[in-house]
Amino acid sequence: MTTTTAASTFTSAQRIHQSLTAAGEKRLLMWLAQHAPAWLTSDQLTLLGFCAQMAAGVFYALSRFDSRALMVVIVCILLNWLGDSLDGTLARVRNQQRPRYGFYVDHIVDSFGSIALMSGLALSGFLHWQTAIAMLVAFLLLSSESYLATYTLSRFELSQGFFGPTEIRILLIAGNLALLRSPYSTVLGHRILLFDLGGVIATIGMFAMAIITTARHTAQLYREEPLP
Repeated sequence: MTTTTAASTFTSAQRIHQSLTAAGEKRLLMWLAQHAPAWLTSDQLTLLGFCAQMAAGVFYALSRFDSRALMVVIVCILLNWLGDSLDGTLARVRNQQRPRYGFYVDHIVDSFGSIALMSGLALSGFLHWQTAIAMLVAFLLLSSESYLATYTLSRFELSQGFFGPTEIRILLIAGNLALLRSPYSTVLGHRILLFDLGGVIATIGMFAMAIITTARHTAQLYREEPLP
């Protein structure tokens, strides 16, 4: 089978995005795509998002020595949103979709970028490295479940419940601003690192979502493919 034939017979999975910001974000991305300069390409936006996420990890690490680096991290997060969110919309608006290439590149880039981001957080001193590793493992597990479900169920869920990538970025930005005030939080009379608290909550939430969606999708596949 030639490459052209393989691409023409490929069927994209249904995209499901039900996060809190999904509707407004979609309208904004459509407007940006329709007004984007002709020289701008989806590949350039993907590269922008990747480089911005890598840079966020670097500046998180540098924030150990100067907390003002957290403001640069916020800029990187915003640029990551722009590149990571707009690349696919621009391709659809211009009818330049490459579904296999786009899906693969977009998500492998996200995986490498997430490792860089969590590595930077682990070096920042604003949370313990064990918390950063736990968050990374939970994120990669949840991502793996999503990609497997995309292949087996032809349904790509961009969000889990009301939370998606944009909501995570918003929480990170809010957390950075809080860190500039104080890196600590008090819970039941105990003083702990703010990002340790947020990281533990995020890790538990991601593991719980991975377990719930795994059980739901396994049951669905079992019903759809019963034993003879």
